[in-house]
Amino acid sequence: MSKDDSGNSSAPPSAEEVLNVNVGILGHVDSGKTSLVKTLSTLLSTAALDKSKQSRQRGMTLDLGFSCFFLEMPQHLQELYPEKKKLQMTLVDCPGHASLIRTIIGGAQIIDMVLLVVDAFKGWQAQTTECLVLAELTSPHLVVALNKVDMFSENEREKKVQDAKKMVQRRLKNSKFRDAPMIGVSACIGGEKVAAGMDLATNPTHNIEKLVETLKNSLPAPKRAIAKGAPFYFSIDHCFPIKGMGTVMTGTVLSGSVSVNDMIEFPTLGLERKVKSMQMFKRKTMKISQGDRAGICVSSLDSNLLERGVAATPGAVQLLKGAIALVRKIPYYQHSIGDKSKVHISVGHTTVMATVTFWGAKELREQQEKRSSQQESIDGHSALGGDADLAGLPYLKYDWDQDFIHQDGMLETLSSDPMSSDPSTKLNRKEAPLHWAMLDFQTPIYCPLHSLVIGSRLDLNDKSNNNKSVISSAGEGTASSCRLAFCGRLIEKVEPAKDYTRIRSYTPKERTGVISRLGDPHKRQDDGKTVRYEIFGSDLFKKETILKPFLGMKLITPQGDIGEIKSAFGTGGKFRAFFPGGTEAREGDALVMPFLRFAHDPEKKMRQTLVLPAARPGSRMESKKKKVKPEAVGQVEKLKGDVLENGKYNTAIIAGFFTPEVNVRERIGRKVVIPSTKEEGTISGAFGKAGKCKVAFPDGVSAEAGTKAELRPPE
Repeated sequence: MSKDDSGNSSAPPSAEEVLNVNVGILGHVDSGKTSLVKTLSTLLSTAALDKSKQSRQRGMTLDLGFSCFFLEMPQHLQELYPEKKKLQMTLVDCPGHASLIRTIIGGAQIIDMVLLVVDAFKGWQAQTTECLVLAELTSPHLVVALNKVDMFSENEREKKVQDAKKMVQRRLKNSKFRDAPMIGVSACIGGEKVAAGMDLATNPTHNIEKLVETLKNSLPAPKRAIAKGAPFYFSIDHCFPIKGMGTVMTGTVLSGSVSVNDMIEFPTLGLERKVKSMQMFKRKTMKISQGDRAGICVSSLDSNLLERGVAATPGAVQLLKGAIALVRKIPYYQHSIGDKSKVHISVGHTTVMATVTFWGAKELREQQEKRSSQQESIDGHSALGGDADLAGLPYLKYDWDQDFIHQDGMLETLSSDPMSSDPSTKLNRKEAPLHWAMLDFQTPIYCPLHSLVIGSRLDLNDKSNNNKSVISSAGEGTASSCRLAFCGRLIEKVEPAKDYTRIRSYTPKERTGVISRLGDPHKRQDDGKTVRYEIFGSDLFKKETILKPFLGMKLITPQGDIGEIKSAFGTGGKFRAFFPGGTEAREGDALVMPFLRFAHDPEKKMRQTLVLPAARPGSRMESKKKKVKPEAVGQVEKLKGDVLENGKYNTAIIAGFFTPEVNVRERIGRKVVIPSTKEEGTISGAFGKAGKCKVAFPDGVSAEAGTKAELRPPE
């Protein structure tokens, strides 16, 4: 490819005349990324094309490389940026080896779009999956370069390239890049060893012009939302001294802007320095802004103290010991993530260990419809790859007063998901549920809030798959092909040791008893139904339980009526409950006492959310007395004793209740009724030895001898 064919010229345009777009070159190791960068580039930075000694010795990219080439401004971008004359495509060459994933993650977070390089001959490989995941999280646009098509013989090349495209399309079908353009290319005909011995101008290539044209025409407008007063935030990827000038830091502006003579802070060092000079690919400039790739020169700074890191407006970046984050699991990650798991957390170029706790998936799901209206733009928030918006993570404020159901870890799905059967929903039904998470960093980090964070398990490294194609029949990645576990947005700074106990996490529990007796029936005024306002229950507490702490606890019947415990009833753990709205429950029905146990409640109380209904008064009904079956039947033998004022005798001798061997004295006080006269008395003693008894009638007895008498059962 002739450099002039792409709009490149021998003299680079001035920094003020160019619109810079950062293109991340991602792909599996040995897919030909660096060869493709070498073919495309016209300007190289101090860290480009594997310049380090170690990279050349090992024959692979070990660190981020930066270079660029220039294009004429396409019409759709020229209209948006009329002051710009050239389009500068800055290429961020990321390593491809699994062991360098920290560097890959850092590179992916400073880009505007991704060029995914796939070895057309070997197909989809393990780290290609991780690169796709990073592209989905950090970039709105992707182009696929199917490299090394020259390895197919010419007579079958077209068919093989189409087969390779279909294979990649299967892998992209469930991603946001399902319609990504794909171009079959050869960065260097003959392989990388041939490329190593040639200069940029003589490198033999195939179809590179079409790739460049595709990049140019399909490139969306880079988002450069620089709010007024937005703090400067610069991601440093290399630092080195230049004799007689000072220390130079190369990197990418993620937000804000800075000019020569401005003061900038290095938070990790606790130092501030004045900007002496700046360059963009060897071109001097007085100001750099969001999206620019640049080198900043300062004086009196030891370059050995800072390899990667952050430079920012003084005081703009906080030190975080921990944070509340809004997170979502990455679908390609096939392992569970338990509570208190230790994971690698990456923010920009920084990767540290953290202990993570999850909660709130159910409650966040219930807010899904509201979130679309609650999302807010963040002034000064990065619009590059570090933007959590691109990862589909909304901006929500955390409410410390909200209650959340306890979770044992990160949930894969939620049962009864309201989004699962609604094809018209705007939300992706295949997205994993959102969670709140507390990140307790093992080493405090400097970063702005609302940054994108990526949680990973870099210790999950299946060596057998590092350099092999991993393709399943379903077109999905295997567990070993993705170690990136979740992505998130930093929401709020916390002190984990102190703030962890502020999380209102609860476990729902319940006790179940039974209705053992009903109170008096009432006719409810508003609907005429027969209800009970008072019931008596059992089996909810142990016999020895002191019921005072449970007074006022709410109960619910199978009919959904709500009442509260008012007092104990006798002994044995029985209780009396009152239902202000009445209840139609029956004897034997269950009584449930639901309650919540909060994990960090210092009082360890049973807490309830049930609310008593409004009172629904009713009038008491006369209850029909049940006919009591007598224990024994006898007859009046004779009347005795004193005659009362009403002319009746006060004692009767009754036979037939007991046999002679029964000790009648043990039955003293038992109730006796004369059914024909409805006169009632009690046994007062024995009469003789034939089982007869004397019965005292306080109001007298008028029954004649031979009248039927009944002995009532004890109450």
